[in-house]
Amino acid sequence: MADARISYAIGQASQRTGVDFDYLWNQARVESSLDPGAKAKTSSAAGLYQFIEQSWLSTVKKHGAAHGYQAAAEAIKQRSDGRYTVSDPEARRAILAMRYDPDASAAMAAEFASDNADYLTRRIGRTPNATDLYFAHFLGAGGASSFLKAAAATPDAAAAAQFPREAAANRSIFYTRSGEARSFADVYALMGNKLGGSGAAAAVVAPSYAGGFAPGLRLMAEPPADGMTWGGHIAQQEAVTELDTADTLEARPMDMLRPNPQSARLAYMLVVSSLT
Repeated sequence: MADARISYAIGQASQRTGVDFDYLWNQARVESSLDPGAKAKTSSAAGLYQFIEQSWLSTVKKHGAAHGYQAAAEAIKQRSDGRYTVSDPEARRAILAMRYDPDASAAMAAEFASDNADYLTRRIGRTPNATDLYFAHFLGAGGASSFLKAAAATPDAAAAAQFPREAAANRSIFYTRSGEARSFADVYALMGNKLGGSGAAAAVVAPSYAGGFAPGLRLMAEPPADGMTWGGHIAQQEAVTELDTADTLEARPMDMLRPNPQSARLAYMLVVSSLT
């Protein structure tokens, strides 16, 4: 049941954003072993995609409203130093707890991947594949750009020499068990294998064209599902047996006035906090 729930959440995120399902699935498998409740011991990373707090707040601020999390997006503010904050402590806890909900986590992971794909396309001059995008998740978009450019220019050079801080924090990636520094090519291959081998070379985000998204891209045309997470507990919802198709979406009427529980609760908390 858990796998079906996660598969559905990832499928919906893929349909809404155009980000490849297999990439999102494999990233969740690598990051959390497909455990929505995963929590890192050495950082603030949490949830299916191990978002750290700042990355989560940034992504929800930018994309939350499009997925039904408008109240959360509005509660997040960016300071002059670039950091994201939520003034009300309870609202902040609730927004960060959304990382444990597969629907919210998958949706934001897909948007994050799409943003990184746009950035890398401009920086490296080609459409990034799954391995390229995983480097953006691993090193940040800027770090990934630098790594990929260096890997293309000097594939046999030791990656740790140019990325000492990252290598110190991730020795198993940058060094072999015997302590030998891996080359850029070796590190790249290792990361690709983590994502599933040959599939890691495939394009992740469907290309767009003048008339819209490329033919064959499945898009979601309804508000997000109502099952939400609060304090790490996933709300109950009916089991889903298949993903939406273009036909089922077209046949299903949309209730644009239906309140989203996540937004409703956040809105309530924000109103209460403003009165106290």
